[in-house]
Amino acid sequence: MTKNRSKLATKNSEKGSLRPVLIASEHILFEYSTILGHLLVGLADESIPTVLVCPPDRDFDCIISGAVEVIRHPILQLPFLGWLNIKRLVEQLSKFKPTILHCLCESKAHLTRQLARQLDLPYILTINSLHKRWDTLSISSKRCAKIIVPAKTIAENISSLYARFAKRIEQINIGTFTKEDNGCFCETSRLATLLTAHPLDNVNDFENLFNAVRHLSIEGYEFMMAIIGNGRAERNLRKLLTALGLSQNVTFVTGLRPLRSVLAAGDIFVQPQPMTAFNPLLLEAMSVGSAVAACKGGVDDLVIENQTAIVFDPKDELSIKGSLQRLLDKPDYARHISKKAQQYLRENHTVTNMISATIKTYHNAQK
Repeated sequence: MTKNRSKLATKNSEKGSLRPVLIASEHILFEYSTILGHLLVGLADESIPTVLVCPPDRDFDCIISGAVEVIRHPILQLPFLGWLNIKRLVEQLSKFKPTILHCLCESKAHLTRQLARQLDLPYILTINSLHKRWDTLSISSKRCAKIIVPAKTIAENISSLYARFAKRIEQINIGTFTKEDNGCFCETSRLATLLTAHPLDNVNDFENLFNAVRHLSIEGYEFMMAIIGNGRAERNLRKLLTALGLSQNVTFVTGLRPLRSVLAAGDIFVQPQPMTAFNPLLLEAMSVGSAVAACKGGVDDLVIENQTAIVFDPKDELSIKGSLQRLLDKPDYARHISKKAQQYLRENHTVTNMISATIKTYHNAQK
C-alpha cells in the first residue's frame, strides 16, 4: 500500500498537481488565524484541493474557505490511544491521496514526521519562533524537503542550530492586506488610542510601560489604552493599574474577533518587550495604519527605526515615555511613520507573494 501511495504521489507530482495537507496546532488557529485564512483562500483560488488537520473542539469557521476539507485530530483524547488516533488519521489522509504535507507549527513537527513516514511523502516544516541550543526539533533529513521561516532573524537562528538543514531553509514573508487609507490620528476630536499586545504572563513585562503611561497621565495627556491578550498575570496586572491610578485609562481586550478591526481603532501600537516569535499583530497593526512604538531584539525584522517604527529601550521607562510622548505631541510625524510602514508592507509583505512562494515551494518539494 505504501508503494502504491508513493507511486501515486510521484505521478501527481509529474503532472504538476498539488494535494497539500496542512497540519495546524491550536496556537496557529488562535494566533495566526488571519494568515492561515489567507493561505486557505489562496490555495482555493488556485483550485488546489487541500486538507486541514487541526485539534478538535476549536471553532474557526471564520477562517475556513469552502474548498478545504477539515480533519480533526486527535478524536480520542486519551494518552494510551495515541496509536489509534494516528492510525485513523493515516486512513483518512490516504483517501485524500495527498502529495505533500505542510506542518504549520513546530509543536506538530513530530506528528508530521510520523505521517510523512507512514504515507511515504515529503513534507515542509514552518518555524515561526527562535529556538535555544537545548531545544530539540523533530526533523527528518530524508523527508523534510524545506523549512519555511517568516523572518531573517529566525532563518539565522535555525541555521546556526541546525547547520545540516541550512540549505533547506527558505524565507517566505507573511502577507497581509495593507489598507489604502490611514486612520492614525485622523479624528482630532477623540482621545488618542494606544494598543498593546503581549502575553499577560509576567507583570515585569509591563511595569515600565505602565510607569511611562502614568507619567504621561500626570503631565496632562489624555488617552485610552487597550491591552490585547490574556495570561496568568492578568489579575496582578489589574492590581498594578489600580495602584498606579490608571484604571480609568487602561482596559483589557480579550475574545474579540477579528482583531484586525480592533487594531484599526488604534492610533499607536506598542510592543513593550522583544518577541521570540513572529508577531502577526504587529504586522496587522502596521497594515491598518497604526504608528508603531516598539523595542529591538528577538524577532524584530518589522521594527526598522524611524522607518516602520519608533524605537525605545524596554528597560527604561523614560525611553518608553519619550517615544510615546513624541508620537502624541506630533500627530503628523506619527502619520508619517505609519504611512512609511504601510509602504514597506506593500513592497515586502503581500498576500499574493506569500501564496505564490508557498505554492512554488510545494512544487519544488514534490520533485
